[in-house]
Order: sequence, then structure tokens, then C-alpha cells
Amino acid sequence: MKFVLLTKDNDMVNEAKEGFHPSDTFESYADWEAALNASGDADLIFVDLLATLEEPHKIAGYERFAQAKMAHSSAGKTPLVLISPPEDYELDFMAGWPDFVFANIQRPVSYKHFRRASTWV
Repeated sequence: MKFVLLTKDNDMVNEAKEGFHPSDTFESYADWEAALNASGDADLIFVDLLATLEEPHKIAGYERFAQAKMAHSSAGKTPLVLISPPEDYELDFMAGWPDFVFANIQRPVSYKHFRRASTWV
């Protein structure tokens, strides 16, 4: 199986590396365009919401990412697991689209979250 992680958090990348089975393919990206281009054949794409923000606390960057994902020719159909910001992180608002998020993981994220998520597909 193939898993793609979009994050700018090196600790999260290390947890993901530990969580997936050695026979799985795992790739991480800090840039969402690169992550989308790599996730067309992925089983799941994990998206750290904070990595999509262009300005701290402003949801507009996440919205741009979401629209690009939905319109992407190959990644558009890849199930998305959203990694929420910390509980105390304030956003100006939050938008959602029906069936956009396959699952939601709350912080803090450990290797166990990635291991469990790998069984969902």
C-alpha cells in the first residue's frame, strides 16, 4: 500500500515512518502541490491542516488546497485523512465539503495513529 503525508512537522514524519509496515510505500511532503501530484496512486493521503495554511490562523490556505485536491485529475479520488490542529489553535473559521474528509485524527499524533489508519484501506 502507498501512503502520502503532507506536513511540515518532522516529528510527525518520524512517527509515520515508524507506524507503517515496512512493505508499505510512504512519502512525505511539505508542499501540498507536490503531495497531490504524488498521491494519485496512494491508498490514503494524510493532511496536516497546519501545513496547508498560508497565514497562521487563516483557513483560506486549507480551502485552496481542498479545492485543488477535489479538482486534481488523479489525487481527487484518494481518500483524505485530516490531521487537526491542536485543540487550542484558533482558526478564523472552518469550512467543509460533503465526503471530502475520510477520517480525522486529533493531535498529538503518534505512530499508533498511522498504524491504525493503515488498516482502514
